[in-house]
Amino acid sequence: MIRGWQSLAGTFTGVVFITVAVLPLAALAVWVLAHRRKAAGATSARAWRTSLADVGILYGTAPGIWMIMLPGPGAGIVPGRVSLVPLRDLATMPTGQVVGNLLVFAALGFLVPLRFPALASVTRILLLGAGCSALVETAQYVLWLDRVSSVDDVLLNASGAGLAALASRWYWRSSSGADEPGSHAATATGRSYAG
Repeated sequence: MIRGWQSLAGTFTGVVFITVAVLPLAALAVWVLAHRRKAAGATSARAWRTSLADVGILYGTAPGIWMIMLPGPGAGIVPGRVSLVPLRDLATMPTGQVVGNLLVFAALGFLVPLRFPALASVTRILLLGAGCSALVETAQYVLWLDRVSSVDDVLLNASGAGLAALASRWYWRSSSGADEPGSHAATATGRSYAG
């Protein structure tokens, strides 16, 4: 039985299946967190928004990282390989891989500015996405996963986070903490970053 789960968790299809299967648990986690935050004095809107962002960041990012960290057939035998020339691998990458790389940190890029107003800038999210991606690529190399650690993957992952941040930009102001009781902080742009 354990071997069956292990083989399921080690495939793209298995990761997708498990991600869909745990969706009810993610929804339950949002509900529990929101109710605990409301009980602690947060407004209902703030409690639900922050809970959804917290769980969404994890739920939306973990499957992509899981897929990136799946070992190849020569894992543990073949040493790590690197590709440090920007845009060299991009020309030969299949479309599905390009789209997948753009989506890996998209949830992070979309939800982090809503959850952490101090990071609500496209530049900061690009840097966060690049940093997270560089850590994952370094782990691939160090762990000998029979995968190529490529600067193009970092560029695509960071770009995906930045594009997702742009898509959520309209919501940044409404999530800045203005609905919190006693919120006094305001920036020159009119946003409140208390919370």
